[in-house]
Amino acid sequence: MRHSPAAHGPAPVADGAGPRATIEEIEAVFRAEYGRTVAVLVRVCGDIDLAEEYVQDAFTAAVGRWPTEGVPPSPAGWLITTARNRAIDRLRRERSRDARHAQAVALLDDEPPEEVGAVQDDRLRLIFTCCHPALAPAARVALTLRLLGGLTTPEIARAFLVPEPTMAARITRAKKKIAAARIPYRMPREADLPDRLRAVLAVVYLIFNEGYAASAGDRLVRAELCAEAVRLGRLLVELMPDEPEARGLLALMLLAEARRDARVGADGTLVPLTAQDRSKWNATLVTEGRALVRQCLRRGQPGPYQVQAAISAVHTDGPEPDWTQIRRLYDQLLTLTPTPVVALNRAVAIAEVEGPAAALPLVDALPLGDYHLFHAVRADLLRRLGRNAEARAAFEAALARTDNESEQAFLRRAISEL
Repeated sequence: MRHSPAAHGPAPVADGAGPRATIEEIEAVFRAEYGRTVAVLVRVCGDIDLAEEYVQDAFTAAVGRWPTEGVPPSPAGWLITTARNRAIDRLRRERSRDARHAQAVALLDDEPPEEVGAVQDDRLRLIFTCCHPALAPAARVALTLRLLGGLTTPEIARAFLVPEPTMAARITRAKKKIAAARIPYRMPREADLPDRLRAVLAVVYLIFNEGYAASAGDRLVRAELCAEAVRLGRLLVELMPDEPEARGLLALMLLAEARRDARVGADGTLVPLTAQDRSKWNATLVTEGRALVRQCLRRGQPGPYQVQAAISAVHTDGPEPDWTQIRRLYDQLLTLTPTPVVALNRAVAIAEVEGPAAALPLVDALPLGDYHLFHAVRADLLRRLGRNAEARAAFEAALARTDNESEQAFLRRAISEL
């Protein structure tokens, strides 16, 4: 959890609760339900900091009660009710102010507020709200990851490849900007939705990436984050069916999620794509993802997520993917998104087509010294060239830059095999 909670104050009785909960189980609920609970509280009280405070109080109450009373049948409902009650209690204490009292009355209303606008889901509504054009693009993504994805500031910092203090300051500035600019907590008009889609897609993709390859911990995959990102991706496609990039992102996530069971060995170690047992891939997700890619191709409006999805689809064509086609797609992606990370992935494809000697100079020129996968790719190229001492040093550099235990085990094994 973000803080070390201690129980205080009343909370709803867990009627019909299940088995007593451990702190680890409550932590899992925190990860799964934090975003939903914050989104509801932001909608009903209209203040990010207060919403986070009330939600933290609710999880503190859960830590105090669930270990003895058990987990309620609907953990999310319990948490939302508890957080709402905290908000109501606070507003009652300040009811001398007429506006605050009116807000408390509104919170006491058992009927949910009328849904207005295109977005009918609290989490998507909050994503679009946080992606207001008054905020810098990076701040929009960071704030929404914090509020919707249940990610901590260190996790978001790793996702952005920036120091933790930098990310903490970025989130704080975003909140202050929202307050100073009086950005309303409501949905934009339908005509404004497409303009905010790029930042929204970036948020969903970064949530998925943190779930697909966790930045820290003993698990390679955080399935709850992947599931949340896929859920949001499906809602985006439903909401904006004419946006091919939303469809491309969903395809990309489904094709990646299809490989989940094959990505970790029996010992918990990462299994690279080329070594995976394809019989363990989820055929249903592969079929759905490939169908979405075909729909995107028919639209003829290529964008970064669609091209990445097409690359993933080529990997599913057979046991030996067409690396020449993959390289061409990366050429196109680099034109659309000229970033060092895309260039690194393009170099991997070039190594398969032209050999490691052609790819190594391209990798060495990239400014990615703090990125563990940069060193891992470089190490593999050096190993294939027979330069084992340099490969060992590069593998060790990669090992020093990841906090994920599954990735660490893979890198240690690679070092030992040299």
